[in-house]
Amino acid sequence: MSESAIQANRSLGSVCVLGLGRTGYDVGRYLLGLPKGRVSSVTVFGGASSTVGGTTRELEALGAVVHVGTEEVSGSFDLAIASPGIPESSDFLASARAHATEVIGEPELAWRESPHDWVAITGTNGKTTTTLLTQALLAQGGLDAACVGNIGTPTIDAVEDRPAGRWLVAELSSFQLEETRLLHPRCACLLNITPDHIEWHGSLEAYAAAKEKVFANLTDGDLAVIGDTDDRCRAAAGRQRARGLRTLVVDVERDPGGPHAAFVRGGVLVVRIDGVEHVLLRADELRIRGAHNVENALAAASMALELGVSAEDASVGLRAFNPIEHRIEPCGAVGGVHFVNDSKATNPDSVEKALTAFDQGRIVLLLGGHDKGLDLDPLARSVASRARVAVCFGDAGARLAQACATEGMGKDRVLVADRLRDAFKAAVSAACPGDTVLLSPACSSFDEFHDMGERGRLFKRLVSDLAASREGIR
Repeated sequence: MSESAIQANRSLGSVCVLGLGRTGYDVGRYLLGLPKGRVSSVTVFGGASSTVGGTTRELEALGAVVHVGTEEVSGSFDLAIASPGIPESSDFLASARAHATEVIGEPELAWRESPHDWVAITGTNGKTTTTLLTQALLAQGGLDAACVGNIGTPTIDAVEDRPAGRWLVAELSSFQLEETRLLHPRCACLLNITPDHIEWHGSLEAYAAAKEKVFANLTDGDLAVIGDTDDRCRAAAGRQRARGLRTLVVDVERDPGGPHAAFVRGGVLVVRIDGVEHVLLRADELRIRGAHNVENALAAASMALELGVSAEDASVGLRAFNPIEHRIEPCGAVGGVHFVNDSKATNPDSVEKALTAFDQGRIVLLLGGHDKGLDLDPLARSVASRARVAVCFGDAGARLAQACATEGMGKDRVLVADRLRDAFKAAVSAACPGDTVLLSPACSSFDEFHDMGERGRLFKRLVSDLAASREGIR
């Protein structure tokens, strides 16, 4: 029996699950559906804010023991599986470690249950686009592939009834990677590392280390794909090379050299693997805008080519790929003003990249939301350089406005609003024909919305209402 088969069929013993959100529920349901003998018991600790409800009753009916309203783990367990929202430094996780032989996350469990044909993608920005692109290119090349992980479908859900030959293309956050131990994808990608989620990890160094764990178990037959946009990624690439891994560097500005590289030459995307060059399409044929999306396309194409997709099929797939919802998503024009929904831009670096996709001085930018306490100075410099007007709103509005003012943007260029609706009205009033009103907030949405999707949908609805009213732009 192969090592993978042994891993997937071993006994898990007594298991506790931490958290009662979607991940906790799906993990609990999966464990309770395993063949008799693989799991001796399943105990769920819902967390301090959890309460009795339909989820708890369903898990109990399937055979779980459920504890709500507590982060105190009691009992003795062979394995604990933590939901990704539980911080590494939390008392909840510490309690689990004191009562379980091993603590892992949900993607780690999924890999152990089905440890073959994985692609793993991480980075501060661009993960979702690159994940969807990779899946689309694999499909264009005739391979069965499914997107899983942070993109919306828990990886454990894809393990159940997984057909032979299906690739799992997993978008993995730093939270999810933190609790990995054996996860071993065939291709792993780290796009970039910029400050984000510092309050969760405790430091930028810890955040970067969690991201780099995506390469931890790669061997010399695998491929590590790494962006060349920041010093931390460049250092990570050096460490992978020092281990003897095939390390492909993605650089949109120059050919980084070496046998493994992805770059733009004469306006054309080129991928080199094992010294063999694959010439793809022109960058201006992509429907997704901005230099960062060229980087995403190169990363996705590199992994698809490594897995056997032809250069012709990769080019067809890239040419056909449309912008995804909430990520530089065009959502109409009214009175000559274009509206773009980039609600997924929840950190400053993502906004800086988005600003490069539009004409300098013709952007009316909506910034704001929940303040994560990140350094705003680099963002403010980019906003002052590229945007004509910035409308700052939400909890972070005042701090964003102050940062932009410090970079020389006067009162005529910096507006402040309480909520997104008010910011939208101000942006419409400030916009002129030929401008782009860009929602690219640089902040999470939790001061006003359930998530960034709700925020983006409201923006699009406001655009639709504006178009329907025919009041237009001044």
